Amino acid sequence: MFGFINIQRLALATCLALSFGSVSAADLDPKAISIKLPDDIKWVANPSGSESAVLVGDPSKPGLYVVLNKWKAHHNSKPHSHPNDRFITVISGTWWVGTGTDYNPDNLKPVPAGSFVTHYGNEVHYDGAKDGDTILQIVGIGPATSAPAITAK
Repeated sequence: MFGFINIQRLALATCLALSFGSVSAADLDPKAISIKLPDDIKWVANPSGSESAVLVGDPSKPGLYVVLNKWKAHHNSKPHSHPNDRFITVISGTWWVGTGTDYNPDNLKPVPAGSFVTHYGNEVHYDGAKDGDTILQIVGIGPATSAPAITAK
């Protein structure tokens, strides 16, 4: 009997998995859930050599925002700061980060996919990608502005 019950449970789990696998967003109540599949995410090129996609909110306005940022290989930012804390998850690739006003790409430290990083408000950092593209998810409170750091002489 024990084996039969486990087989029944396995069959039920398989049927449920197959039925859920066929559910499309059209089958869901849009008042309850919103889904953006990868092809629905609109990426915008930035002059810095990155691309961004706003998922939630508006980074240029007060309030919560969530953006994806794609650093293209061989592009880095120069030392800068942001007025508010930013919370970053490395989704894919390796993100390279440095701190301080003296920009030195040789001092960048690798942050692998799956890592979580906090950029503290008004603290100077620089970052980017070396040999491959990197995708980050950034969460913060807007407006999300950036100020170049004054380089130490």
